[in-house]
Amino acid sequence: MATVVRLTRMGRKKRPFYRVVVTDSRKRRDSGWIESIGYYNPMVEPEVININEERLAYWKSVGAKLSDRVAQITKK
Repeated sequence: MATVVRLTRMGRKKRPFYRVVVTDSRKRRDSGWIESIGYYNPMVEPEVININEERLAYWKSVGAKLSDRVAQITKK
């Protein structure tokens, strides 16, 4: 199974926030996920990024790929 760390959209219309989740790469964006490892809220000033670094490192070590956006927000 190919796993990927990506964002899943939550919130209401025009006020999104995102969960950072580990999921099977073949599933849709908002379908079931394996584990939720944090959240990202770009709508507040400053942006809120809360990711469990220990779990992110674990999933990367077992071969999970990061989506482009997750890779970008974890660099900050």
